[in-house]
Amino acid sequence: MRKFKKIDERPSPQFWDNLILWLDSNETFVFQNANSFDLNGYKPRFQYVAAVGSLRQTESRSANGFEELKELLKTKDWTFGFFTYDLKNQVENLSSSNDDEIQMPEIYFFQPKWLFLMDDNGLQIGYDDEKSTKQEITQLITEIENFKAPSPKANTFEIKSKVSKEKYLDNISKIKQHIQYGDVYELNYCIEHYAENTLISPPTVYQKLNEANPAPFSCLCKVDGKYLISASPERFMRKEGNTVISQPMKGTTKRGQNPNDDEMLKSQLYRNPKERAENVMIVDLVRNDLSHSAQKGSVEVEELFGVYTFPHVHQMISTVKAQLKEDIHVVDLIKQAFPMGSMTGAPKIRAMELIEEFEVTKRGLFSGSVGYFTPDCDFDFNVIIRSILYNSHNKYVSFKTGGAITINSDPEREYEECLLKAKAMKQALS
Repeated sequence: MRKFKKIDERPSPQFWDNLILWLDSNETFVFQNANSFDLNGYKPRFQYVAAVGSLRQTESRSANGFEELKELLKTKDWTFGFFTYDLKNQVENLSSSNDDEIQMPEIYFFQPKWLFLMDDNGLQIGYDDEKSTKQEITQLITEIENFKAPSPKANTFEIKSKVSKEKYLDNISKIKQHIQYGDVYELNYCIEHYAENTLISPPTVYQKLNEANPAPFSCLCKVDGKYLISASPERFMRKEGNTVISQPMKGTTKRGQNPNDDEMLKSQLYRNPKERAENVMIVDLVRNDLSHSAQKGSVEVEELFGVYTFPHVHQMISTVKAQLKEDIHVVDLIKQAFPMGSMTGAPKIRAMELIEEFEVTKRGLFSGSVGYFTPDCDFDFNVIIRSILYNSHNKYVSFKTGGAITINSDPEREYEECLLKAKAMKQALS
C-alpha cells in the first residue's frame, strides 16, 4: 500500500536539478515539469512530478497492450507511462513497416518505487510501505541533495533531415492532391531530423531544452536506455471525476520582436482563415472521438481558437469538454480517442494510411502520449511534440516536426514552420 510523507522544508531549485541527475542513475523514470503554465484554467495538477523505479509494470508490443494496462490499474496505485503512436495498429486495421531506430515498446506503464509530487502545498514523497520506510526517505533526500553525477560524455555530431526540402515540397503537393480528390481534408505530415553515432547527456539536454522552451507538459523519461526529452505544450486528455477535457492545438505563428509585434501576430493568428480551419476541423474530430465515451449531449466546446503564448511561438488551442458515461473504462476512453486527432488529420483512418505512405520513419513515441493515472483512475496525458528521442544503445538521436496540411497550405510556409519548431531542439542538442 502506498503512503506519503510530506517534506516540511520546501526544496530548493538545486534539489530539482540534482533530482534529474539522480533519476538518470536509475533504469526507469518519468519526470514532469509544468513550468507554471495554465491553459484555459486547466493547469497541470502538479508543478513537478517524478516517478522512479518499478514495483509493477506492463510492457507490450502485442495486440493486448490496452487490456494488459487495465489489469495493472486494478492495483489502484499511481501508474506512469506512455502510449506510442503505433498503437494505432491495435485500434484500427492498420500496419507500420517504416524504419524505427528508437525502438520504444508500443505501450509501457509502471508503478514506481518512489513518487515525488510537488504542488502549491509543498512536496510529498510516496512509497510502498511493504518495500520502504519513512527512514529511507530521509536517506533518499540526503542522497539526492549530495548526488554527484559522473561527467557527461558527449561528442560532436551533425543533425540531418531524412527528407530534403525538394522532397518535402513535392510531398505537400501530392498531399494537396489527395485533399482535392476528397481522400482527406486535413493531414498532419511530419519529417524526421536525426543524428547517428551520438553521445549525449539526456539530463543536460533536457535542462537546456526546458530553459530555452519551457512548456506545460515538459518531461524527461527513460525506459531501458531509451529516452524521451520533451518540451510539449499540448495536452491530449485529462480526466477528473466524471469530467474529461481535450485541448487540441492547431495553428502556429512566430513570436514578435517586441510587445507590439507580438500582439499583432497573435491577432493575425486568431483571424487567419487557414489556421482557424485547421483548428476547427480537429475540434470536430475530437468532439466525435469523445462522443463514443461521453454521456449523451454532454460534449461541448468550452473554448474555441484560444491563442496562447510560448517562448518561440504563439499557438491556437481549443478546449473540448465532456461528461464520461459510468460504464466506460478509462483505458477504453483513451483507446477510442487514440491517436489524437491533432496528430493525424481527418478523416482519421485515411489520414493515418497516408501518413504511413508519405513519412519514411515510424513515429513511435512521437505524437504518442506520456502521463499518469491516479489510484482513482483520474489521469492527465500530453501530446508528444517538440520532443527529442534518444536510443543510447545504438546512439541514435531523432526529433520530428511538421504541421497540418489543408487545401490552403502554402508549401514554403509549411516548411518554414517545420524549421521554426525544430529551433529549440537543435539548440538543446548543440
